[in-house]
Amino acid sequence: MGVLEVREGFTELYGAAPEGVWAAPGRVNLIGEHTDYNDGFVMPFALPHVTSAAVARRADGVLRLHSADAPGAPVELRLADLTPESDRTWTAYPAGVVWALREAGHEVTGADIHLTSTVPTGAGLSSSAALEVVVALALNDLYSLGLRGWQLARLCQRAENVYVGALTGIMDQTASACCEPGHALFLDTRDLSQRQIPFDLAAEGLRLLVVDTRVEHAHSDGEYGKRRTGCEKGAALLGVDALRDIPCTDLDATLERLAEDEEVTRLVRHVITENARVERVISSLESGDLRSIGPVLTEGHASLRDDFRVSCPELDLVVDTALASGALGARMTGGGFGGSAIVLAEESDVQPLTKAVEEAFTTADYRTPRVFEAVPSAGARRLD
Repeated sequence: MGVLEVREGFTELYGAAPEGVWAAPGRVNLIGEHTDYNDGFVMPFALPHVTSAAVARRADGVLRLHSADAPGAPVELRLADLTPESDRTWTAYPAGVVWALREAGHEVTGADIHLTSTVPTGAGLSSSAALEVVVALALNDLYSLGLRGWQLARLCQRAENVYVGALTGIMDQTASACCEPGHALFLDTRDLSQRQIPFDLAAEGLRLLVVDTRVEHAHSDGEYGKRRTGCEKGAALLGVDALRDIPCTDLDATLERLAEDEEVTRLVRHVITENARVERVISSLESGDLRSIGPVLTEGHASLRDDFRVSCPELDLVVDTALASGALGARMTGGGFGGSAIVLAEESDVQPLTKAVEEAFTTADYRTPRVFEAVPSAGARRLD
């Protein structure tokens, strides 16, 4: 949906034109999974798929929310009544952002918001972060709050952690707010330092595919929280602030210290080796050897499947079929328990590889997957 359609939708709903239209993208995480809440390294890039918001200010303490993707009239909320974990619907995400801004001392007095999105939901592509960031950016601009991208990301993370009740890390919101076209974002989640790494697959005759398995996941369910708690337990047992503090060179000795707790050992092994995989991918990209990242992606999937245990049969089928069909590398992306996988392939192999994955899903009696190319795109911005 274009800017004009979003503006017209707002005007039809609220009887006046919006003050502007903003967009924030979903993201793909190239490498660095479940490392962000361990103070580690991640490497996402923004998708061309975005959530768009037409927004106007209000001065009466009322927030009205409407999504073109959710039938019904606008939902009306009073800012004074916004309470953490009081809402289990989609409106918790934008309402949580308003709550977080006000909790941080920013004078937001209300808004009318009309939303539409092309980011697939439940696919592990950060549809919730796109929703949060687009609202935060719009209110930042309209209320002249002067917040930078990384600051908006932190407020959006607080909204999701405290208001929604989902204990996610900072990666998704930062990617949506800060990514640049043609680049992957190397983010150190401890100090929030960023580095834009050139990532031009087309110039090398390569493509990165996203395969949405159509198996929906939910970060706010218990399994994600269990992994996070297990990682925190591992750090406490090892006497470090976070698992980020343990270098991969100390892996064997570290795991020996945890030998009596098999589950924590697995979680710790994944996080330590995954941070090292991020550094390996950066080295490959900076040296121009894009094809060599393929095996690193595949190693990451094995670790997520066997150590972190957040894969599922559909994700494993994508990876196994893609690799058997000539892919250079493949792995699940996102929090897991469903969602999407990414596949690195030669441009000439894309069509036969896609066909092979679709046929494998048909044979397994799974839903037909959605396959599309992931093109590194722009982060959140004003559209008009």
